[in-house]
Amino acid sequence: MHAVILAGGKGVRLRPYTTALPKPLVPIGDQHTILEIVLRQLATAGFTHCTIAIGHLGEIIRAYVGDGSQWGMSIDYATEESPLGTMGPLLTLRDRLPENFLVMNGDVLTDLCYADVLRRHGTSGAPLTIATYAREVHIDFGVLTTDASRVVAFTEKPSIDYQVSMGVYGLSRATLDGYTPGLPLGFDELVLDLLAAGRPPHAYEFDGYWLDIGRPDDYDRANAEFTSRKSLLLKGA
Repeated sequence: MHAVILAGGKGVRLRPYTTALPKPLVPIGDQHTILEIVLRQLATAGFTHCTIAIGHLGEIIRAYVGDGSQWGMSIDYATEESPLGTMGPLLTLRDRLPENFLVMNGDVLTDLCYADVLRRHGTSGAPLTIATYAREVHIDFGVLTTDASRVVAFTEKPSIDYQVSMGVYGLSRATLDGYTPGLPLGFDELVLDLLAAGRPPHAYEFDGYWLDIGRPDDYDRANAEFTSRKSLLLKGA
């Protein structure tokens, strides 16, 4: 099984932690980094090959990870010379990828079974599988529905439930056909194109542990929770 880890971003929202380190290498706990945890999880799940898309401070990632032998994996790299969006780096890798492969952000902490996402993608027949997580947003105000300046409905401080992308995807190589390597391609653009073409993605709904480390508050939470979650995130450690 083959995974692609997207690790080329500048991590602007996580500054100052990412001033000198790429986001996937910020420390979690006393001995680990986000990227190391992800690579160990992938190896445990049976992934043997991983491509890391690097950009900002990418040489530090390359020096830290090496060829992947320390995790029993074969790891290579794709360098992003300019920002290409979430899916853009995959276009330059297309000829190096198998028919179905996993794609994920390099800043995710979860106990999601990556192998099962890829297996379900392969059997679904969908062009793209998106791992999703349920979120609930509480609105602290009374919400009005209006029509031509008339209030036609009112809800006091409602809660809205919705599914969000976890930043983990199963993807088929043929889904990238028609896009130009070297040009940016966002996840949003790909999904909208698939919907417009009548080829809807498949949702892999997950209700376990998931934390997207995008902001300093998320990073502080990850470190606060890691000791109690370590056996869950690093099974057998």
